[in-house]
Amino acid sequence: MAYFPFFMDIEGKNCLIVGGGKVALRKAEKLLPYGPVIHLVSPVFAEEFYAMPALRLNVGEFQPDMLDNMSFVIAATGNSSLNHQISALCRARNIPVNVVDDKDACSFIFPALVKRGALSVGISTGGASPSAAIYLKERINALLPDRLDEILSFLDAARAPIKAAFPLEEDRSAAFKELFLLCMEQNAPLTADSFRAFLAERGQGQNG
Repeated sequence: MAYFPFFMDIEGKNCLIVGGGKVALRKAEKLLPYGPVIHLVSPVFAEEFYAMPALRLNVGEFQPDMLDNMSFVIAATGNSSLNHQISALCRARNIPVNVVDDKDACSFIFPALVKRGALSVGISTGGASPSAAIYLKERINALLPDRLDEILSFLDAARAPIKAAFPLEEDRSAAFKELFLLCMEQNAPLTADSFRAFLAERGQGQNG
């Protein structure tokens, strides 16, 4: 199966994780920065779950009606039979489902993930080699500037001023590219004064 890397907005979406062990915890930790509403069900939860108030814990057994209103589901129980039951129920209802360590039962898979502020890099080998995905994740992470999250926040805030200063798409694209490269060269966002100078100088060049 070829997995296409969709990037979806899951903020505020309901997610169900079935399981209360270390694997379920890692899945929850990966998802939390993206803002979904994470529901978990398990007869027993590892103690680390109770230190994460954003999670909605349900102590008990999985019931099919728990799938109601879920945008996606993760089966991480350690019980292969139950995981497959959850997968079948989700597929019948067209709910995306991930079954831990069983790619044939998944309709989506978790990538090895690099996250720096607004940047998310997902790496997948289609299940062929998780070790390769982790290796590449570490290499990519090492290549990224330390202050990339600040740079991206600055560039996002700069979008409106750039659009106002450069009405033509061609000029606007060139300005965005140059601004990004300036930030990368100094490994930091431009100061407010430097950004104003950037707009003034490029504006003059554009008009003169």
